[in-house]
Amino acid sequence: MWYTGIPALYNGRPLPLRFVTGEGMEQDAMMNAVLIGLGMVAETHVRAIAAAPDVTLRGIYGRNTEKAVAFAQEMTPVLEGPPKVYDTVADIASDPDVDFVIVCTPPNARLDLVTACAKAGKPILMEKPVAVDTETASTIVKICEDVSVPLGIVFQHRVRESTADLAKRLRGGAMGDIAIVEISVPWWRDQSYYDEPGRGTYARDGGGVLMSQAIHTLDLALSLIGPIETVQATIRTTALHDLESEDYVTAGLDLASGAVGSLVASTASFPGQPESITLHCAHASATLTGGQVTVQWRDGTTEVTGEKADTGGGADPMAFTFAWHQAIISDFAQAVRDGKAPIASGRASLQVHYLIDAIVQSSHEKRSVRVQKAP
Repeated sequence: MWYTGIPALYNGRPLPLRFVTGEGMEQDAMMNAVLIGLGMVAETHVRAIAAAPDVTLRGIYGRNTEKAVAFAQEMTPVLEGPPKVYDTVADIASDPDVDFVIVCTPPNARLDLVTACAKAGKPILMEKPVAVDTETASTIVKICEDVSVPLGIVFQHRVRESTADLAKRLRGGAMGDIAIVEISVPWWRDQSYYDEPGRGTYARDGGGVLMSQAIHTLDLALSLIGPIETVQATIRTTALHDLESEDYVTAGLDLASGAVGSLVASTASFPGQPESITLHCAHASATLTGGQVTVQWRDGTTEVTGEKADTGGGADPMAFTFAWHQAIISDFAQAVRDGKAPIASGRASLQVHYLIDAIVQSSHEKRSVRVQKAP
């Protein structure tokens, strides 16, 4: 991509020159991504990039080079060619052909690599959560903002057709004001899931069902219903699992809009069901679940949009389509080109961290807690 003489901006700040496009953009429209971190979700990202029309996988990086080489060979048929295996994050940061990086490491292993990539001007798309705690997450967001580097978070439920349909209906106002919100995440994980070293610990994951599973549905709910002002919650580790953090959460919610709501989230609800958000409004009730939204109007008519889909709520956490990741990746690539915020920016994603903090604090202190607003 080449410089046109016109300064490009990302959220009001100048972008690095390589992201400024002009005539001849078609020949440079394809963007090169590097995948950092080769854990459970890495193959999903590879398949998403392979299917994306505007992004190619230039390379991968993992802390264990031998495993990285093996992963590259395994993914070669998917990509129709082997991706480059980088030796260090510094090599990625210094590669002029890398347009952005996708970070899939555990959340406790991001600060240093984000710092290196951001200082090199590499936009960053990162798996949720931003970090193991809100303080570190805020630091990561500030690091990227200080050097005008785009930061996006992979909240793939935001890009489902059903989500877009419900959001449009709410904006249009035909359903009327929201009165009651019901958020349910009745998922299941075998004990073998938590037997993985570090899984469900505060040091590596930042918590249990809240930070690793329910965070998707909570972020999606916030994007639809607006801010939650106060919570009164209980978090527990049930007798069904042996782990350091929680596998069950229940909370009462008071919204800034005046609506009330409830949250129940679990990884102890065998055999696991799709998560759902139900909104009871003045003129209709809508339930968003498993890629499908059902709207029931007061006049007796029912409308259904989208299709039923697995979302990883059962024993297999990867039982979901890579199409949603593809949409997130393509959205991020386009946001970088256009100098606009991605569908889930780092700054916007801090709000779900503050909500989780309030839920945990409420349970520990056995009282209602006000949710802090992200700056």
